[in-house]
Amino acid sequence: MKTALIQLTSSDDPRENLATVSEYIDQAVDVGAQFLLTPEVTNCVSSSRDHQRSVLKTEDEDETLPALREKAKSHGVWLLIGSLGLKTNDPDGRFANRSFMIGPDGEIRARYDKIHMFDVNVSAEETYREPAGYRPGNQAVVADTDFMPIGMTVCYDVRFPMLYQKLALAGAKVLTVPAAFSYVTGAAHWESLLRARAIETGCFVLAPAQTGTHSASVGNTRKTHGHSLAVSPWGEVLLDAGTEPGIHIFDMDDKSVELARQKVPSLQHIRAFDGP
Repeated sequence: MKTALIQLTSSDDPRENLATVSEYIDQAVDVGAQFLLTPEVTNCVSSSRDHQRSVLKTEDEDETLPALREKAKSHGVWLLIGSLGLKTNDPDGRFANRSFMIGPDGEIRARYDKIHMFDVNVSAEETYREPAGYRPGNQAVVADTDFMPIGMTVCYDVRFPMLYQKLALAGAKVLTVPAAFSYVTGAAHWESLLRARAIETGCFVLAPAQTGTHSASVGNTRKTHGHSLAVSPWGEVLLDAGTEPGIHIFDMDDKSVELARQKVPSLQHIRAFDGP
């Protein structure tokens, strides 16, 4: 299956970002892509909670979601919207960081709310308090498609291997990791983590990413690592998108999953144990 990772430098303006990603989807389809993936927070990258509250909408009111559903339908392609920042009805006002699998009929086939929240001090200048703005999900999700089952995750989830093991045991052959990865931690850990998740599970790992310096009308600008990756079930990097926004195409073959799992059937060797 011809697959496209769409790498973005999203701003804090959802309408501007929708126009950009729509154009990239058209370009990817023009060169034959049948499965397309966008990064985390496709609709808005912002460090300002006040700005997010002013521009983000609930799922029912959001403008990006129906527009991208229509794109998938009009082109007849599968589309993973890596995630959208969405308002919720939570009393504390926190947002959802929600990934969507869209079918070629434009219907939402699966939703996944990011489980693990990024709450770290990377450096004196770079801190993240995602739980202050986003509420964590609690449900792991495998999306059914007409090519391979897809285990859906988002960004910081990649540091928690038990989630990926459970997705693979539930039938996933592809694991998606859309991200807006920190520039500092990305340089140190991004590729290693993604290759490890592929090797441990015998799955393809597809990680469309935000990249570069993100313009902001309010608050501080943010810088992300880029390097959208496609990793084979054997742990080989099939595609590294570097740091430029755009579309990046590769072919995905489900036979690779079976071959990798035959060589090292580690999922069949999992044992329960006691302690510590």
